Amino acid sequence: MEPYPLKFRPIFKERIWGGRRLAEMFGKKLPAGKKIGESWELADLPEDKSIVVNSELAGMTVGGVANRYAAQIMGSDRFIGPFPLLLKLLDAEDVLSVQVHPDAETCTRMGKGAPKAECWYVIAAEPGAVIYKGLKKGVTKQDFEKAIREGSVAELLVKVEVYPGECHMLPAGTPHAIGAGIVIAEIQTPSDTTYRVFDWSRVDEKGEPRELHISEALESIHFGGQELSVTGVGRLADTEYFKVDKGHQSRGAEVLLEGSMRILMVMSGGGRIVSPKTMPVEFAAGETVLVPASFQGVCTFAVETEYLTITL
Repeated sequence: MEPYPLKFRPIFKERIWGGRRLAEMFGKKLPAGKKIGESWELADLPEDKSIVVNSELAGMTVGGVANRYAAQIMGSDRFIGPFPLLLKLLDAEDVLSVQVHPDAETCTRMGKGAPKAECWYVIAAEPGAVIYKGLKKGVTKQDFEKAIREGSVAELLVKVEVYPGECHMLPAGTPHAIGAGIVIAEIQTPSDTTYRVFDWSRVDEKGEPRELHISEALESIHFGGQELSVTGVGRLADTEYFKVDKGHQSRGAEVLLEGSMRILMVMSGGGRIVSPKTMPVEFAAGETVLVPASFQGVCTFAVETEYLTITL
């Protein structure tokens, strides 16, 4: 295979807290009449696998491509799935539940689940919009259990006003929630293990409260505090699982692409990726492009463009 930048079909997820802004902002073709909270841009989970939509590999899953062409795509002769990233765009029209993801030690201890670390890049935020990120200093497990019973969990969480361009790191074990009026790019490890601990006394379309996972959440939360970072320029996240860098290029700028696999998530603007050996690949705001490790080419920006580059 001649290495070629790959684009994927988004996987839309209806959510009680979702909206329609992914269509308004990025032209996503959302299903009619649905509140879409998530667009999975790159996924390789048992029930959700991203499908290539361009090149001769169209129709294959990202995991299938990485397995068949490990050296070209991953830069390694051997690929052990799943693909090591899960990338999403989130539209929070309403507040999300307070939830937590387990770390590897917790998964082993409980004998279930898969560890999950993530970061949020704020694409858009209404004035005064907030996220809930970690516990206030001194909060104990007993305090948290009492707050669950009394319906006052939010009072124990750190409430942070957010602005476009910020990146918030959320290590496994951190209780968190996205507030209303925020659009986010979410970069995470390939796990959908989420334990919901508080849902603002909300009910679904049938008038029923959504399922909570209180015992699992209490096992997963890191009580005693964590150092939680926020960045806005250059290297946004640097973890053992992934690295995220922010790029901002003017019209006509060019960036060389070679040497390692990288994934571009385009926040605004657009352009094309060109190589002497392949046809150009166009990209626009809201799209995600996987650039294979063995690809050699140039990314040319047609207009002022903001994007994230994710590497392993």
